[in-house]
Order: sequence, then C-alpha cells, then structure tokens
Amino acid sequence: MRWTFAVRAFRYWLTNYRRTWRGSIYSSMLSPVLYLGAMGLGLGTLIDAHGTARLGGVSYLAFLAPGLLAAAAMQAGIEESTYPVLGSVKWRRTYYAAAASPLRPADIFHGHLMFTAMRLAMNSAIFLAVMAAFGAIASPWALAALPVAVLTGLAFAAPIEAWAITVAKDTSFALVFRFGMIPLFLFSGTFFPVTQLPAWIRPLAYVTPLWHGVALCRSLSLGDASLGGALVHAGYLAALAAVSIAVGNRTYRRRLCV
Repeated sequence: MRWTFAVRAFRYWLTNYRRTWRGSIYSSMLSPVLYLGAMGLGLGTLIDAHGTARLGGVSYLAFLAPGLLAAAAMQAGIEESTYPVLGSVKWRRTYYAAAASPLRPADIFHGHLMFTAMRLAMNSAIFLAVMAAFGAIASPWALAALPVAVLTGLAFAAPIEAWAITVAKDTSFALVFRFGMIPLFLFSGTFFPVTQLPAWIRPLAYVTPLWHGVALCRSLSLGDASLGGALVHAGYLAALAAVSIAVGNRTYRRRLCV
C-alpha cells in the first residue's frame, strides 16, 4: 500500500519530465557518441598501435566503452540527486507541498529514487545502443551491464540525495562535483587499468563504488565475468544503496516533518 504513495511521487517527476525530456534526450545521445568517437576511436587508435597487452588483449574502444557506461551512470545519478532535491525544498518547495498530502517523507524520497532509476535506465540503454553501433561490445552479456549501470548510478544517487535534503545552500554541490565526481571519473579504472596507479593509492580506488561498477560492466561487456566477482561487485553496490536509503528515510523525515 505504501509503495502506491511512492509511485504517486514518482508520477509527479514523470509528469514534469514529459515537458522537458527533449532537452535531455539529445545530450544523452550526443555524450556517448562524442566520448566513444574522440576517446575510443581517436585516442584509441594511438593506444592500440603500441599494443593492447596491458588492456587484456582487447582494443581500447572495447576497454573504454563499458567503463564510460558506468561513469555516465554515476554522473547522471549525482546530477539528479543534488540540485533537483534542493530545488524541491528551497526554491520550488514541492517537497513541502507533497509532505502536506498523505505522502510520507519516505514516499517522497522513494518516488524520486524511482524516477532517478528510470532516467538511469533510459540513459544507459542509449549508451549501450551507441556502444553497439561503434562495435564496442564483445559479448551478449553486455545486456546485463544495463541493470549494473542503473545500480551504479543508484549507489551514488541514494547517499547524495539523503545528504542533499539536509543542506541549506548549493555551494557544497560544487565540492561534490569537483572533488568527488571528477577524481572518481579519472581514477576508478574508466580510462586505464587501476593497476597502472601507484600501489599505495590502488586500495582507495578499489573501495569506490565506481570501480565496482566499471569492473562489472567491463567484464560483462568483454564476456569474461565470473559469478563470484559479479556477486561481490553487485553486492557492494546494492549494500551501499540499501544503507543509503535507510539513512535517507531519516534525513527526509527530519527535514520535511515540521
């Protein structure tokens, strides 16, 4: 019964998105085309010319594409869980309007996460289609990378949304993008193997959610995923999302129950 209320909150975001989807769909299609064209084909030609042994014997395009799939999901998850949350509290105040209805704060939180998952699924499906068009998929198991990318995005969206509901200003969001998202984007195995990092910093990369998402998406796309490794990666991401949802239930209640 309570999930029915969360679906109602989701329908609000969906109704709003129906008016604005055209602006986002173009960027969702253009981003993977530009990244895979410039980095995968352009830079990849130079890298492949010097050998692919350090990439596991695959082309740089095949190595890069699934990593970018997970990284794009991270970026979309962070973007959807920062300004839209604060805006719903501070500027548009739609969260307070929803809280005045039979919806609980947890319903509002879950509804937004459901919408975020939908956006992640749409963006990831488009990214996979572009990967296929570029010939960057080596195994049919790449289809399983779609839910993994969604889970990766939620592993970022849930904790940040649980925190974003508590802030009063948007100045801290710049720190998240500058000192959180960008370093993860660069040093979590997206563009090169983590083994190329200095030994002392590798453990930091291994505990980041993005590394788990990149590693699992890449192993599925290349067709060399193992059941044990897949369970570890997926379990890590699912546990992080679940704990963050539990925390978010509390932070939403504290902010919206006035």
